[in-house]
Amino acid sequence: MQYAKKVYVFLICVLCSILAAGCGSLPVNKANNYQLQSTPLEKYPTKKAIIHKLYYQHKKWEGVRYQLGGLSKKGIDCSGFVHLTYKSKLGMYLPRTTRQQSRLGKEIYRHELKAGDLVFFRTGPTSKHVGIYIEKNKFLHVSQKKGVTISLLDNVYWKAKYWKSVRV
Repeated sequence: MQYAKKVYVFLICVLCSILAAGCGSLPVNKANNYQLQSTPLEKYPTKKAIIHKLYYQHKKWEGVRYQLGGLSKKGIDCSGFVHLTYKSKLGMYLPRTTRQQSRLGKEIYRHELKAGDLVFFRTGPTSKHVGIYIEKNKFLHVSQKKGVTISLLDNVYWKAKYWKSVRV
C-alpha cells in the first residue's frame, strides 16, 4: 500500500511538470541544430495565397481540442498545430516544440506582422504558447479552452501575455 502511494504521488508530480511546460520543449542543443528545409514564406507568390491557406486550415481543424503532445485531429497542442500547418499548407518544416520554433527566423516588431509570421506568448512562469498571424490582428492557434481557433492579438488576455513575433 505504501509503495502504491509513492508511485501515485510520483505520477502526479510528473503530470504536473508536463502541464507546467506548456506546449512542450526539447533540450536546447537539439533546438540550435535545427535547420529550415524549404523556401521562406517571403518567396510565396502573394500574401493573399498565405492568408487563404491559413483560413482553409482553420476551417478544416476548427474546434479540434487541445491535447498536450497531440499531433492529430483527436487532439493537438499549439506547437504541433504550427508544425503541421507549416508543413502541409506552407511547405516548410518547422521544429515540433514552441521553444525550438521561438529560436527560428528573424524577430520582428508587432506592427511589422505579415501573414504566416509566428506570434509567441508567455502564458506562465515556464510555459510558452505559439500561433500563426493571419491578418488584421488575428492569429490562428490552439486554445486550451476552445481548441483550434482564431483569436485577436488585442484580446485582453493575449495582449498581456504577448512575448515576441518571428518571421521564418
